[in-house]
Amino acid sequence: VQAAAEAGLDHLVTADHISFFGGRGRDGLMTVSWLAGLHPAIGVYVGVYLLALRHPVAVARQVSTLADQAPGRLTFGVGVGGEDRHEMEVVGVDPATRGRRTDEALDVLRPLLAGKTVDHYGEFYDAPEAAVLPAPAPPVPITVGGRSDAAVRRAGLRGDGWLASWCSPRRFAEGVALAEATAAEAGRTGVFWQHGYQIWVGLGDTPAEGAALLGPAMERFYGAPYSAFERYSPVGTPAHIADWLRPYVDAGAVDFNIAPIAATDAERVAGAAEIRRLLTA
Repeated sequence: VQAAAEAGLDHLVTADHISFFGGRGRDGLMTVSWLAGLHPAIGVYVGVYLLALRHPVAVARQVSTLADQAPGRLTFGVGVGGEDRHEMEVVGVDPATRGRRTDEALDVLRPLLAGKTVDHYGEFYDAPEAAVLPAPAPPVPITVGGRSDAAVRRAGLRGDGWLASWCSPRRFAEGVALAEATAAEAGRTGVFWQHGYQIWVGLGDTPAEGAALLGPAMERFYGAPYSAFERYSPVGTPAHIADWLRPYVDAGAVDFNIAPIAATDAERVAGAAEIRRLLTA
C-alpha cells in the first residue's frame, strides 16, 4: 500500500465475493476498510460489491462507518454479479432476481447515505423508519458495474457513473451517452459523473511475456480459458497498454481499475504507475 501511494496511484481496488466458484473470495467493504487503515490518504474502490446479497440498511452502516474513518477516500461500485449462480443460491437469493434486488437496494441505500430517514416496504427488503447517521461527508460516489444496457440504465438512474469492463471504446462511449441520457430523462441533474473502466493487464517487455503471466492468473480466477478474455486484456509494456487504454479516456473514462499482473509485486506497482503517468501526461 505504501509503495502504491508513493508511486502516485490514486486508489486501490478490490472485488467482492462471498463464495465464488467453490468458496473463494473476500468481502469488499471489509477489505477496503483494512486497506484504508494502512495509509492516511490513498483512495479505495470496491469494484464491484454484490449488493443484492445483503440488506441495504446494513450496507449503509458499513459505508457510513468507513466514510467516517476515511472521509473522501471511498468509491463504492455495485453490480449484480452472476458469473457464479451458486454464489447467490448459498445465501438464499434467486439469481433471476439479482437485477431487481440491486435496484431496490440502491433505492434504499442512496437516501440513507444522504442522511434521510427511509420508510420502505418492498419486494425484497423492508426498512421501516430506517436511518443511518452520520451521513458521509463528502458523499460517497456510487458507480454501477455491468455490461448490459440494463446495467448502464441503472447507472443513469441510480449511480454516479458506469463502471464498464470487457467492451470496446465505441461501446464504452455509447454506454456513457446512454447512462447520462437516462439520467436526464429521469430529471437527474447536477450529477458529477465518474465513469470508469475495469481491466486486467499483463505487464512484460513483450506481449508474449505479458500474456504468459496474465493468462494463467485469469484462468485461475475465473475458471475459464484465457481466450475468453484475451480480446479485452492488453499485454506488453506500460506504454503499449496506455496506448490501448487511451481511446477509453477519449470516450469519457475518468477512472481505471487496473488489475496488473507482472513477475513481481514491485513490477505490478511500477507498471500501473507508469500507465497512469502516460495517460495523464
